[in-house]
Amino acid sequence: MNDVTLPPDLRPEATQAPPARPHASGFDPAHQVHPQSAHTGALITGVDLRQPLSPAEVAGIGAALRRWKVVFFHDQPLSHEQHIALARQFGAPTIGHPVFGHVAGYPEVYSIAKHRQANRFVGSSELRPWSGWHTDVTAAINPPAASLLRGVVIPPYGGDTQWTNLVAAYQALSAPLRGFVDTLWGRHQFSAPPGAQATEEYQRLVGEARLVSEHPLVRVHPDTGERALFVSPSFLKQVVGLSPRESRVLLELLWEHVVRPEFTVRFKWQPGSLAFWDNRATAHVAPTDIFDLDFDRQLYRITLEGEVPVGVDGQPSRALEGHPLLAHHAGNQ
Repeated sequence: MNDVTLPPDLRPEATQAPPARPHASGFDPAHQVHPQSAHTGALITGVDLRQPLSPAEVAGIGAALRRWKVVFFHDQPLSHEQHIALARQFGAPTIGHPVFGHVAGYPEVYSIAKHRQANRFVGSSELRPWSGWHTDVTAAINPPAASLLRGVVIPPYGGDTQWTNLVAAYQALSAPLRGFVDTLWGRHQFSAPPGAQATEEYQRLVGEARLVSEHPLVRVHPDTGERALFVSPSFLKQVVGLSPRESRVLLELLWEHVVRPEFTVRFKWQPGSLAFWDNRATAHVAPTDIFDLDFDRQLYRITLEGEVPVGVDGQPSRALEGHPLLAHHAGNQ
């Protein structure tokens, strides 16, 4: 295991967030926050993300995000500069992607294109109910706290994204199973989906920026104190200390559980839509139907610097390979 020295603001004792600010005049959650499903997702209206937000708007969006885990906006035709400025009002943007790079001239922005490098595999992957579901960059010791994804080129139909609420999923487990998974840890890293083979380019990029971490299967949310199943299907490879069969059976049970429809929301994009999700309490899945369509699809994502996850026992995650995913500063590309 590498001895990774964490900056002071990423150490476990520094992950306690200040209490949420109350709503102030100018943001009315009763009329501007519109829940989209029983547990997950809310559409926010009446806010112009192209302009600096008022303290009331920042507080109101933050409160909705903590409650619904992902919030959506329409009619927000942001430029890259406006997207970055918006993200900075909620945290510190990281480099676009620690493995697959960023948009030229905009180190904080990552291109979510239909045929991006992260999708480059050969062969048919094994399709299971949880295939493709993931929490962003959980191979890092401090996965992003949140992600802001904006749609630019959107197909006339198809291309929807789904999110699931990992807090609701944890709470729906039986008490004995919650007690068991509270004690477990998992190893996260980048790899091709089961059944598929990574291209040489994918293998080169992952090899040049190897990230391997051990996280608790249940993390305690630093803002709300809620417990969430931290079981990103695309990154979590093994439960530490269990035999291979024990690990596989348990993980498949948990993965099948977290993508149950009642925990999820499905978002239909429009040009100018934006989704802002809490990466500490959700997993999401990109659409695969776009590969059956001739339409293009182009979105852009910014991620915010996250804390080192902490388990139910108070122990922080462990870095096996790689470095923390820090806020972008000039020169750290």
